Amino acid sequence: MVFFYTLASDPSMLCYVGRDKYENEELIRWGWPEDVWFHVDGHSSAHIYVRLPRGKTIDDLTEAVIEECCQLTKANSIDGCKLSNVKVVYTPWANLKKTAGMDPGQVGFYKSKSVLSYVVSKKKADIINPLEKTKTERPVDLQAERA
Repeated sequence: MVFFYTLASDPSMLCYVGRDKYENEELIRWGWPEDVWFHVDGHSSAHIYVRLPRGKTIDDLTEAVIEECCQLTKANSIDGCKLSNVKVVYTPWANLKKTAGMDPGQVGFYKSKSVLSYVVSKKKADIINPLEKTKTERPVDLQAERA
């Protein structure tokens, strides 16, 4: 089961989250070239993905979409949700590097220069609360969707 959210800043973009580190493995494996991955830097957190419309790239993300996704990422981190000034990193899905011996959910990057960051100073309830109200959960066949 994957969690889906509707972004207030751009409802046309699909925002989705893995339930746990094992589901994150599937999300890493079956991502799309249009996906952008978000994660709290240096702490355990959910893997948040935004699927951009075809033909769009990470450079097309607006500041509002980035902030909303970073707020969601911080809120879904056991440690990060309690901290101030949390650094959230984000990168295109194609930049995620998975090698033998990595723990479930753990990733590296092919190009560190393609990893961007955004600092979330504090939780913004006016962003998180409406976003949480859009949360749905449904089963997904990630492999079939990508085919």
